[in-house]
Amino acid sequence: MAFSEFLDSRRGDCRELVKELSSHFSYVSVLGTDVKASVYRADKKSAMARDGSGECGFVVKMHDGRAFFEYSADDISGDKKDLCRKILESVSLTQSLSSAMISTDPVREEPLEKDFARENDFEEYDDSDLINVCRETSELICREDEHVLNGIAVLQFFTSSKLFVSKNKCLSQYYGWANGTVVAVYSDGRTVPARMSEGEGSLAKILCLMKEDVPKVVELARHLVKAQPIKPGLYDVITDSSITGLIAHEAFGHGVEMDQFVKDRSQAKMCVGEYVASPIASMRDGAASAESVASYFFDDDGVLAHDTKIIDKGILIAGLSDLASATQLGTDPTGNGRRDSYKRKAYSRMTNTYFEAGTDKLEDMIASVKHGYMLFETNNGMEDPKNWAIQCTAEYGIEIVDGKLTDNYVSPVVMSGYVPDLLKSISMISDNFKVIGCGSCGKGYKEWVRVSDGGPNLKVRVKLG
Repeated sequence: MAFSEFLDSRRGDCRELVKELSSHFSYVSVLGTDVKASVYRADKKSAMARDGSGECGFVVKMHDGRAFFEYSADDISGDKKDLCRKILESVSLTQSLSSAMISTDPVREEPLEKDFARENDFEEYDDSDLINVCRETSELICREDEHVLNGIAVLQFFTSSKLFVSKNKCLSQYYGWANGTVVAVYSDGRTVPARMSEGEGSLAKILCLMKEDVPKVVELARHLVKAQPIKPGLYDVITDSSITGLIAHEAFGHGVEMDQFVKDRSQAKMCVGEYVASPIASMRDGAASAESVASYFFDDDGVLAHDTKIIDKGILIAGLSDLASATQLGTDPTGNGRRDSYKRKAYSRMTNTYFEAGTDKLEDMIASVKHGYMLFETNNGMEDPKNWAIQCTAEYGIEIVDGKLTDNYVSPVVMSGYVPDLLKSISMISDNFKVIGCGSCGKGYKEWVRVSDGGPNLKVRVKLG
């Protein structure tokens, strides 16, 4: 696979449209998107392949010195004057709205022409290969234990081609990512599902990891079928990388997306330069900060990928911005402008979000807990950026007694509290580190984009229920 032939054939059309619209707007850009996605799934009774959430089209972004306007289309070939007329008609404002707007700083762009690519091995496999792998993996899960009712194997991958053209830029990028999930549906007195997911830029690696996870996911199911609810209370907690990532994502991910600063919907806006976490904690985000599912070369505003330090030794120092919020706030964009699709608006969005590794050993962290829990596997989370409330769900926890992990599993586990209290309670951070590229994130209840998170193990003091 390589960069989209369709987008490549539209480079000249993009330049012509930018030129045509530039007589009406101070800034014009065109983003072309061609995303191909596939899903393969097998269980005890069936196997199938289908298209995933792909897309193909263009979005035009314009700025008139006061506001941004956007227009999307499946194609931009043909008469550019006629297309320009349609765009101008679609973005016209009423007089009352126009008179209420105030001038903003002009959009600044450094000239750049470059083609980016990250190679993959996706073309080495056809549909029958991948369906068979999923079927074989499902059968392995079912054979692992007589109590397994069903084994499910799911493989997903996508490739993304994007073309960005403005007056000063002509950029293209091509990259891909693959995810594999194994699920054991287990019954022994009651029925529970257990799952494990992997993310890699190589199908060969994913296929190996899925098979390696088969005995692990069944062993997890044996424990989860006996898991009991946790007794609510305040506990010392050790987080695995997945839960560390969930805390990073929910506690200070959405809260520092700077389109929320523009709307005064984030408490973080008032706390830049202040301690918001333990002095041993630092946190980053950026498409260039790790190689994972949210790693790209430039964002949907044509801004090159960044590596942004959000928290430095406990102090909040930066937020995450798209082009529009940065222009409104008078700051430089951080390469976090992302769209659900070419038909949707760009927002400030997280990419790869994680805490930096520390110096502690995981075994020492567990040994330091008199009574508490180690939490595993992100389930879901919610955050209120305005009031800094947080609620995160782990799929399961393992009780720690006198510094040792026991066989007592609890599930599910809900972690809640006030963001600064949680982050300031971080007392130990492990020296091991993992970024997990298996997730996606919505803005509110929609606007989904692929994200990764993770980091080291943390020791925190938090309310569980």
